[in-house]
Amino acid sequence: MKKTVKNRWLIVASAVGIHISIGSVYAWSNFTTPLMEQFNWTASQVQLTFSLAILFLGLSAAFLGHFVEKHGPRKAGLLAASFFGVGVFSTGFAVNLESLPLLYICYGVLGGIGLGVGYIAPVSTLVKWFPDRRGMATGLAIMGFGFAAAISSPIMDALIKTVGIANTFFILGAAYFIVMTASSLYMEKPPVGWLPKGFKEKMDAGKVAVDLSQLTANEAIKTPRFYYLWMMLFINVTCGIAILSAAKPLAQESIGMNSVEAAALVGILGLFNGLGRIGWASASDYLGRPNTYTTFFVIQILLFTLLPFTSVSLLFQLMLIIIITCYGGGFSSIPAYIGDLFGTKQLGAIHGYILTAWAAAGLAGPMLAARIKDVTGSYANSLLFFAGMFAVALIVSLAIRTEIKKLRNHAQPVIEQKPKTINVT
Repeated sequence: MKKTVKNRWLIVASAVGIHISIGSVYAWSNFTTPLMEQFNWTASQVQLTFSLAILFLGLSAAFLGHFVEKHGPRKAGLLAASFFGVGVFSTGFAVNLESLPLLYICYGVLGGIGLGVGYIAPVSTLVKWFPDRRGMATGLAIMGFGFAAAISSPIMDALIKTVGIANTFFILGAAYFIVMTASSLYMEKPPVGWLPKGFKEKMDAGKVAVDLSQLTANEAIKTPRFYYLWMMLFINVTCGIAILSAAKPLAQESIGMNSVEAAALVGILGLFNGLGRIGWASASDYLGRPNTYTTFFVIQILLFTLLPFTSVSLLFQLMLIIIITCYGGGFSSIPAYIGDLFGTKQLGAIHGYILTAWAAAGLAGPMLAARIKDVTGSYANSLLFFAGMFAVALIVSLAIRTEIKKLRNHAQPVIEQKPKTINVT
């Protein structure tokens, strides 16, 4: 009996469901003030919870990437639902027990592990379902991660005010578990040999680019191009997170915004963080991933250099918005870039290794911005330093083209499995 091929657009919807759930980590700041006021914890004590979650996101993505490839997206998604749902739910007990260490373990460690697995499993699956539009498909899912804070923030705020902090975690943990479980149950790799309608004909006619190699994760980390990708993501995220972490005080000191106006700007930046993920990732399908990343760095060298000397409010805000779209676009375009260079054999595992750059950048970016502020007395002075970092990233984005050229000259492009039969949707 012929097996029915799942609808790949419902796979996208499932991926978005998982990413909207785990992306709520970006709304952690909703709990900062309530926890500080209720337990007299310091801002740094509460903020460490978020830092731990991002750290364990990167670590679990790296160490469990092989699990995703071996057991498939359904089991990986259920594992993510268990860790993240239980982690958030049990954070309610940490609050009731007034235990800061338990808060770190439940939300930071357990929740962080769920974040890492939940991030890479849907993305690696979408790359395989959309060989024709990799950037757009992964951009849709990762856009959900970027938009999650805007969706969950008002819900969190309302729940904290009506049912209290602990009950908010109980409700959210249960809700995330249900949404992520339901989404995971539909997740599945495409059948062996499956290709979207018309793709094989285009491939045979040479009208589409195919993967330049098919490497395992352990083979990929032995190549220079792996470290080029790692460095580009690290620099893009380091500078972007630094801007996000300091956006409010930067706007206040640079263009004289008041607190309310600066807070509104932060919200707008969050919106364009999400839009940049789908916009740039979709554009990369047409521009090519090398051109997309080079464009990121050229734009940001220019804008980071000009920002300290910009006093016109509208222009300053526009420049920040463009920077944030590049930040989001860097996240959403990297899985497709990995597929282009290393194939889809173990894309989830390779993506997990690459995401250690995110964990490192999550610590480095805010610390660098704060350190330069302490030394120079201004956040604006850090912008020129970050412009220099982008100059390094630009050089790397050009160097990787040499690797790509070598691959094209010395190896025949391959696909993961030569299709015997073609199912279409």
